[in-house]
Amino acid sequence: MKSKSRTKRKIYGAVMQALVRIASVTVCLLVIFMTGYVLIKGIPNISWELISSSPSYLSDRVGILPDILNTLYIILASLVIILPLGVGAAIYLNEYAANKKVVALIEYAAETLSGIPSIIYGLVGMLFFCRFLKMKTSLIAGALTLVIMNLPTVMRTTQESLKTVPQSYREGAFGLGAGKWRTVRTVVLPDCIDGIVTGCILSVGRIIGESAALLFTAGFAHTLNGFFDGLKNSGATLTVSLYVYAKEQGEFGVAFAIAVILIAMTVLINLSASLVSRCFKKRRQI
Repeated sequence: MKSKSRTKRKIYGAVMQALVRIASVTVCLLVIFMTGYVLIKGIPNISWELISSSPSYLSDRVGILPDILNTLYIILASLVIILPLGVGAAIYLNEYAANKKVVALIEYAAETLSGIPSIIYGLVGMLFFCRFLKMKTSLIAGALTLVIMNLPTVMRTTQESLKTVPQSYREGAFGLGAGKWRTVRTVVLPDCIDGIVTGCILSVGRIIGESAALLFTAGFAHTLNGFFDGLKNSGATLTVSLYVYAKEQGEFGVAFAIAVILIAMTVLINLSASLVSRCFKKRRQI
């Protein structure tokens, strides 16, 4: 009987190991294929004129500089609001809130909001920000809509990271005479910086890849503006521009070029966030 059970366990372990390897190889191949296909199709269509000029129908010129700037504007405007609110809410819920039932209810609501389709956020953003608040179709309306979309994600990732900090760290700080806020600022937050950075990366990724909500709130304009003027006016981000060029105009070469630029921006932003996290860790060790 023991030999049979051992044989079954060995067979089960071998089958599960094989399935895990097959799944890993399949995922890797899919990622390599998709990324490689986009790079092969997009890189030949990238030119300095494309990324450094504005589109012009009179001179039959295609340019995505306004779309690149609009994407950066909306990322910056969204993160300036998301990070303080999301991290602050997580700190309050985890460190200060006493009513655990209310905390559990807020956590459930945040997780529910994270699963709502983005097009619904776009519809709500259009009705509330664009019409009720009279912001019209503008980048600031799109940024505020993205804030509502990404706030639950940043809050929950930060909160879960705060929960991983051992309670003994807090008790040691209290024993040395530190107050609540000083303990949170100097002991708890530096120890969970990885969770905050993860929430930031997830938020930036969703902002860069969002199109449905921005179609309702930010618009399609390809005009070149400064930061503050751009926020007040309609503007297309890179994802919206990709949709317009591919679906409306049939410019698939330009669409693949935009896709390559989006991949490059995502990689650079993720690397920057990782470097910031490492810098915080080094400073804490010193």
